[in-house]
Amino acid sequence: MSDFLRPDSTLDLAGAAGSLLEAVRETPPLTHCITNAVVTGFTANVLLALGAAPAMVDIVGEAEMFAGVASGLLINLGTPTPEQRAASLEAVDGATAAGTPWVLDPVAIGALPVRTALAHQLVEQRPTAIRGNASEILALAGLSAGGRGVDATDTTDAAVDAAAELAHRTGGVVAVSGPVDFITDGVRVLCISNGHELLTRVTGGGCALGAVMAAFLGAATTTGHDPFTAVASASLVYTVAAERAATSPTGPGTFAVALLDALAAVSPQDVIAAARVEGGAL
Repeated sequence: MSDFLRPDSTLDLAGAAGSLLEAVRETPPLTHCITNAVVTGFTANVLLALGAAPAMVDIVGEAEMFAGVASGLLINLGTPTPEQRAASLEAVDGATAAGTPWVLDPVAIGALPVRTALAHQLVEQRPTAIRGNASEILALAGLSAGGRGVDATDTTDAAVDAAAELAHRTGGVVAVSGPVDFITDGVRVLCISNGHELLTRVTGGGCALGAVMAAFLGAATTTGHDPFTAVASASLVYTVAAERAATSPTGPGTFAVALLDALAAVSPQDVIAAARVEGGAL
Protein backbone atom coordinates (compact mmCIF):
# COMPACT_ATOMS: atom_id res chain seq x y z
CA MET A 1 0.00 0.00 0.00
CA SER A 2 1.10 3.57 -0.58
CA ASP A 3 2.43 5.52 2.39
CA PHE A 4 0.06 8.35 1.48
CA LEU A 5 -3.02 7.51 3.52
CA ARG A 6 -5.84 10.03 3.25
CA PRO A 7 -6.89 11.23 6.73
CA ASP A 8 -10.49 11.55 5.58
CA SER A 9 -10.78 7.91 4.44
CA THR A 10 -12.78 6.86 7.49
CA LEU A 11 -15.29 9.67 7.15
CA ASP A 12 -15.60 9.21 3.38
CA LEU A 13 -16.34 5.51 3.58
CA ALA A 14 -18.51 5.69 6.69
CA GLY A 15 -20.68 8.35 5.12
CA ALA A 16 -21.10 6.31 1.94
CA ALA A 17 -21.80 3.18 3.98
CA GLY A 18 -24.51 4.98 5.88
CA SER A 19 -26.14 6.15 2.65
CA LEU A 20 -26.05 2.66 1.18
CA LEU A 21 -27.42 1.15 4.39
CA GLU A 22 -30.38 3.52 4.18
CA ALA A 23 -30.89 2.62 0.52
CA VAL A 24 -30.92 -1.10 1.34
CA ARG A 25 -33.65 -0.51 3.91
CA GLU A 26 -35.72 1.90 1.86
CA THR A 27 -35.71 -0.08 -1.39
CA PRO A 28 -34.74 -3.63 -0.45
CA PRO A 29 -32.44 -5.06 -3.13
CA LEU A 30 -33.56 -8.46 -4.40
CA THR A 31 -30.45 -10.48 -3.64
CA HIS A 32 -30.09 -13.74 -5.56
CA CYS A 33 -27.95 -16.23 -3.66
CA ILE A 34 -26.55 -19.48 -4.99
CA THR A 35 -24.78 -20.48 -1.84
CA ASN A 36 -23.75 -23.51 0.14
CA ALA A 37 -26.13 -25.78 1.99
CA VAL A 38 -24.41 -25.18 5.33
CA VAL A 39 -25.20 -21.46 5.43
CA THR A 40 -28.36 -20.92 3.37
CA GLY A 41 -30.67 -20.13 6.28
CA PHE A 42 -28.17 -17.96 8.13
CA THR A 43 -27.38 -16.00 4.96
CA ALA A 44 -31.07 -15.37 4.28
CA ASN A 45 -31.59 -14.19 7.86
CA VAL A 46 -28.60 -11.84 7.66
CA LEU A 47 -30.03 -10.25 4.53
CA LEU A 48 -33.48 -9.96 6.06
CA ALA A 49 -32.10 -8.42 9.24
CA LEU A 50 -30.19 -5.86 7.22
CA GLY A 51 -33.28 -4.96 5.20
CA ALA A 52 -32.55 -6.73 1.91
CA ALA A 53 -34.73 -9.32 0.17
CA PRO A 54 -33.04 -12.74 -0.15
CA ALA A 55 -33.86 -15.30 -2.83
CA MET A 56 -32.14 -18.68 -2.83
CA VAL A 57 -32.73 -19.69 -6.45
CA ASP A 58 -30.27 -22.42 -7.42
CA ILE A 59 -32.24 -24.55 -9.88
CA VAL A 60 -31.17 -24.97 -13.50
CA GLY A 61 -33.83 -23.43 -15.70
CA GLU A 62 -34.62 -20.71 -13.15
CA ALA A 63 -31.23 -19.30 -12.17
CA GLU A 64 -30.53 -17.42 -15.41
CA MET A 65 -33.97 -15.84 -15.54
CA PHE A 66 -33.87 -14.82 -11.89
CA ALA A 67 -30.39 -13.32 -12.08
CA GLY A 68 -31.70 -11.08 -14.84
CA VAL A 69 -34.33 -9.52 -12.58
CA ALA A 70 -32.36 -9.53 -9.31
CA SER A 71 -30.58 -6.48 -7.93
CA GLY A 72 -27.43 -8.46 -7.07
CA LEU A 73 -26.15 -12.02 -7.30
CA LEU A 74 -23.91 -14.11 -5.03
CA ILE A 75 -22.13 -17.23 -6.28
CA ASN A 76 -20.70 -19.13 -3.29
CA LEU A 77 -18.81 -22.37 -3.98
CA GLY A 78 -19.05 -23.94 -0.53
CA THR A 79 -21.03 -27.04 -1.56
CA PRO A 80 -20.92 -27.08 -5.38
CA THR A 81 -23.26 -29.92 -6.30
CA PRO A 82 -23.71 -30.66 -10.01
CA GLU A 83 -27.02 -28.77 -10.01
CA GLN A 84 -25.48 -25.75 -8.28
CA ARG A 85 -22.49 -25.73 -10.61
CA ALA A 86 -24.74 -25.61 -13.66
CA ALA A 87 -27.06 -23.08 -12.03
CA SER A 88 -24.10 -20.85 -11.17
CA LEU A 89 -22.88 -20.72 -14.75
CA GLU A 90 -26.43 -20.10 -15.93
CA ALA A 91 -26.97 -17.32 -13.38
CA VAL A 92 -23.76 -15.56 -14.34
CA ASP A 93 -24.88 -15.57 -17.96
CA GLY A 94 -28.18 -14.00 -16.90
CA ALA A 95 -26.47 -11.43 -14.70
CA THR A 96 -24.01 -10.48 -17.44
CA ALA A 97 -26.75 -10.03 -20.00
CA ALA A 98 -28.85 -7.90 -17.64
CA GLY A 99 -26.01 -5.92 -16.07
CA THR A 100 -26.70 -7.37 -12.62
CA PRO A 101 -23.67 -7.00 -10.34
CA TRP A 102 -22.39 -10.28 -8.96
CA VAL A 103 -20.04 -11.56 -6.28
CA LEU A 104 -17.85 -14.67 -6.46
CA ASP A 105 -16.97 -16.35 -3.15
CA PRO A 106 -14.44 -19.11 -3.98
CA VAL A 107 -14.88 -21.12 -0.78
CA ALA A 108 -12.11 -23.64 0.00
CA ILE A 109 -10.58 -23.64 -3.47
CA GLY A 110 -7.04 -24.78 -4.10
CA ALA A 111 -6.67 -28.42 -3.16
CA LEU A 112 -10.23 -29.47 -4.06
CA PRO A 113 -10.36 -29.91 -7.84
CA VAL A 114 -14.06 -29.54 -8.72
CA ARG A 115 -14.64 -26.20 -7.05
CA THR A 116 -11.21 -24.93 -8.05
CA ALA A 117 -11.87 -25.55 -11.74
CA LEU A 118 -15.28 -23.90 -11.45
CA ALA A 119 -13.83 -20.88 -9.65
CA HIS A 120 -11.25 -20.36 -12.41
CA GLN A 121 -14.00 -20.70 -15.02
CA LEU A 122 -16.17 -18.15 -13.23
CA VAL A 123 -13.40 -15.62 -12.64
CA GLU A 124 -12.96 -15.38 -16.41
CA GLN A 125 -16.56 -14.08 -16.55
CA ARG A 126 -15.35 -10.94 -14.75
CA PRO A 127 -17.26 -10.83 -11.47
CA THR A 128 -18.12 -7.40 -10.11
CA ALA A 129 -16.51 -8.45 -6.85
CA ILE A 130 -14.58 -11.37 -5.38
CA ARG A 131 -14.64 -12.05 -1.64
CA GLY A 132 -12.53 -14.65 0.10
CA ASN A 133 -9.98 -15.27 2.79
CA ALA A 134 -6.30 -14.82 2.03
CA SER A 135 -5.67 -18.45 1.07
CA GLU A 136 -8.68 -18.52 -1.27
CA ILE A 137 -7.57 -15.32 -3.02
CA LEU A 138 -4.04 -16.66 -3.43
CA ALA A 139 -5.40 -19.92 -4.86
CA LEU A 140 -7.71 -18.08 -7.26
CA ALA A 141 -4.72 -16.10 -8.50
CA GLY A 142 -2.83 -19.38 -9.03
CA LEU A 143 -0.27 -18.62 -6.34
CA SER A 144 -1.03 -21.28 -3.73
CA ALA A 145 -2.82 -24.56 -3.12
CA GLY A 146 -5.36 -22.93 -0.81
CA GLY A 147 -5.83 -23.13 2.93
CA ARG A 148 -6.99 -25.77 5.38
CA GLY A 149 -10.49 -26.44 4.08
CA VAL A 150 -12.46 -23.22 4.60
CA ASP A 151 -9.82 -21.80 6.95
CA ALA A 152 -7.02 -19.51 5.78
CA THR A 153 -3.42 -20.51 6.41
CA ASP A 154 -2.09 -17.26 4.93
CA THR A 155 -2.20 -13.73 6.28
CA THR A 156 -4.11 -10.92 4.62
CA ASP A 157 -0.81 -9.14 3.90
CA ALA A 158 0.36 -12.17 1.93
CA ALA A 159 -2.62 -11.84 -0.43
CA VAL A 160 -2.30 -8.12 -1.24
CA ASP A 161 -0.47 -8.62 -4.55
CA ALA A 162 -2.78 -11.48 -5.55
CA ALA A 163 -5.83 -9.34 -4.83
CA ALA A 164 -4.45 -6.51 -6.95
CA GLU A 165 -3.67 -8.91 -9.81
CA LEU A 166 -7.19 -10.35 -9.74
CA ALA A 167 -8.69 -6.86 -9.67
CA HIS A 168 -6.68 -5.85 -12.74
CA ARG A 169 -7.54 -9.08 -14.53
CA THR A 170 -11.28 -8.91 -13.90
CA GLY A 171 -11.85 -5.17 -13.74
CA GLY A 172 -13.68 -5.81 -10.46
CA VAL A 173 -13.22 -5.36 -6.73
CA VAL A 174 -11.40 -7.91 -4.56
CA ALA A 175 -12.06 -8.15 -0.83
CA VAL A 176 -9.73 -10.20 1.35
CA SER A 177 -11.41 -11.01 4.65
CA GLY A 178 -9.38 -11.41 7.82
CA PRO A 179 -8.64 -9.67 11.12
CA VAL A 180 -8.21 -6.61 8.90
CA ASP A 181 -10.25 -6.62 5.69
CA PHE A 182 -8.29 -5.53 2.61
CA ILE A 183 -10.29 -4.22 -0.35
CA THR A 184 -8.94 -3.08 -3.71
CA ASP A 185 -10.01 -2.33 -7.25
CA GLY A 186 -6.41 -2.53 -8.44
CA VAL A 187 -5.83 1.19 -7.93
CA ARG A 188 -7.46 2.17 -4.64
CA VAL A 189 -7.19 0.25 -1.39
CA LEU A 190 -9.04 0.31 1.90
CA CYS A 191 -8.19 -1.52 5.10
CA ILE A 192 -11.04 -1.98 7.57
CA SER A 193 -10.09 -2.95 11.12
CA ASN A 194 -13.60 -3.44 12.49
CA GLY A 195 -15.00 -6.89 13.30
CA HIS A 196 -14.77 -9.51 16.01
CA GLU A 197 -13.21 -12.94 16.47
CA LEU A 198 -16.62 -14.49 17.13
CA LEU A 199 -17.41 -14.13 13.42
CA THR A 200 -14.99 -17.03 12.88
CA ARG A 201 -16.85 -19.19 15.41
CA VAL A 202 -20.20 -19.08 13.60
CA THR A 203 -20.88 -21.09 10.45
CA GLY A 204 -21.61 -18.63 7.67
CA GLY A 205 -19.94 -15.60 9.20
CA GLY A 206 -17.84 -15.02 6.09
CA CYS A 207 -20.25 -16.47 3.55
CA ALA A 208 -23.02 -14.13 4.66
CA LEU A 209 -20.72 -11.17 4.06
CA GLY A 210 -20.58 -12.10 0.38
CA ALA A 211 -24.37 -11.86 0.25
CA VAL A 212 -24.29 -8.47 2.01
CA MET A 213 -21.83 -7.29 -0.64
CA ALA A 214 -24.22 -8.43 -3.37
CA ALA A 215 -27.05 -6.52 -1.66
CA PHE A 216 -24.98 -3.34 -1.35
CA LEU A 217 -23.89 -3.63 -4.98
CA GLY A 218 -27.55 -3.85 -5.92
CA ALA A 219 -28.35 -0.78 -3.86
CA ALA A 220 -25.41 1.09 -5.41
CA THR A 221 -26.99 0.85 -8.86
CA THR A 222 -29.70 3.21 -7.60
CA THR A 223 -27.54 5.51 -5.44
CA GLY A 224 -24.71 6.12 -7.90
CA HIS A 225 -21.97 4.67 -5.70
CA ASP A 226 -19.30 2.67 -7.50
CA PRO A 227 -18.65 -1.04 -6.83
CA PHE A 228 -15.48 -0.34 -4.81
CA THR A 229 -17.42 1.88 -2.41
CA ALA A 230 -20.32 -0.57 -2.26
CA VAL A 231 -18.13 -3.56 -1.39
CA ALA A 232 -16.15 -1.65 1.21
CA SER A 233 -19.38 -0.24 2.70
CA ALA A 234 -20.84 -3.73 3.02
CA SER A 235 -17.75 -4.89 4.87
CA LEU A 236 -17.80 -1.88 7.17
CA VAL A 237 -21.49 -2.13 8.09
CA TYR A 238 -21.22 -5.87 8.67
CA THR A 239 -18.13 -5.67 10.85
CA VAL A 240 -19.40 -2.72 12.88
CA ALA A 241 -22.58 -4.73 13.54
CA ALA A 242 -20.42 -7.70 14.59
CA GLU A 243 -18.61 -5.55 17.14
CA ARG A 244 -21.91 -4.34 18.56
CA ALA A 245 -23.23 -7.90 18.67
CA ALA A 246 -20.19 -9.08 20.62
CA THR A 247 -20.71 -6.74 23.57
CA SER A 248 -23.03 -9.07 25.50
CA PRO A 249 -23.03 -12.69 24.20
CA THR A 250 -21.41 -15.44 26.23
CA GLY A 251 -20.38 -17.49 23.21
CA PRO A 252 -20.93 -18.27 19.50
CA GLY A 253 -24.57 -19.31 19.89
CA THR A 254 -25.76 -16.10 21.46
CA PHE A 255 -23.48 -14.11 19.16
CA ALA A 256 -25.17 -15.51 16.05
CA VAL A 257 -28.55 -14.29 17.29
CA ALA A 258 -27.11 -10.99 18.49
CA LEU A 259 -25.54 -10.39 15.07
CA LEU A 260 -28.96 -10.52 13.42
CA ASP A 261 -30.31 -8.07 15.97
CA ALA A 262 -27.30 -5.80 15.51
CA LEU A 263 -27.66 -5.79 11.72
CA ALA A 264 -31.29 -4.78 12.10
CA ALA A 265 -30.46 -2.02 14.59
CA VAL A 266 -27.18 -0.56 13.30
CA SER A 267 -27.58 3.01 12.08
CA PRO A 268 -25.54 5.24 9.77
CA GLN A 269 -24.50 7.20 12.86
CA ASP A 270 -23.25 3.99 14.51
CA VAL A 271 -21.15 3.21 11.45
CA ILE A 272 -19.62 6.69 11.36
CA ALA A 273 -18.82 6.58 15.08
CA ALA A 274 -17.22 3.12 15.04
CA ALA A 275 -15.44 2.97 11.66
CA ARG A 276 -11.73 2.22 11.66
CA VAL A 277 -10.56 2.63 8.07
CA GLU A 278 -7.35 3.48 6.26
CA GLY A 279 -7.24 4.19 2.54
CA GLY A 280 -4.66 4.84 -0.08
CA ALA A 281 -3.38 3.73 -3.48
CA LEU A 282 -1.38 0.77 -4.68
